[in-house]
Amino acid sequence: MRQVIKTIIFLVAAILFSGFTQAAPVEWNIDKAHSNFYFDIRHIFSTIRGSFDGFTGKVLIDSEKPEASSVTFDVEVKSVNTGINQRDNHLRTKDFFDAAKFPIMKFRSKGIKSVGDNKYIMTGDFTIKDVTKTIEVPFTYLGVKDNPSKQGELVSGFDALFTIDRLAYNVGDGSFYKMGLIDKDVKIFISLELTKKK
Repeated sequence: MRQVIKTIIFLVAAILFSGFTQAAPVEWNIDKAHSNFYFDIRHIFSTIRGSFDGFTGKVLIDSEKPEASSVTFDVEVKSVNTGINQRDNHLRTKDFFDAAKFPIMKFRSKGIKSVGDNKYIMTGDFTIKDVTKTIEVPFTYLGVKDNPSKQGELVSGFDALFTIDRLAYNVGDGSFYKMGLIDKDVKIFISLELTKKK
């Protein structure tokens, strides 16, 4: 009888462990050649678009339980690119990002919830300079398919669009905003293409 009980316990443990390992999130690689980190900000009546071209990240996806997925994202501040060198250099100074002192912007996800129709809201800590705030990032899951250009590889995609108040992160002292020159709200658009072997 004792041996039977031991056998049952072993089988239950094996089943639970097997289920846990199957449900473990899988790491996907960011295809940097086909991923982008854009931002838009209003200058008087015009919209200025820029990007951060240097970034790294780690994306863990649980296909059976998306809420268990996670994202970490690091952005090189010095990689800011608005197409005008003089403006980019100004953005890197203490007037805005102070890239020499604070070279990296960071995002660390804390939770994900589904809102239906392949749309989700990710909660996480976003750090710019020495300020960290918890934000919500709505994003859309675009699907997964075989990579048409690389046999044995899967491709997945996500689009995220959200807005932050740059002054809440001490990006600028507010003087240009008070002048009506540069808005405080920044729209951020992130488009990620991810890959992994089948």
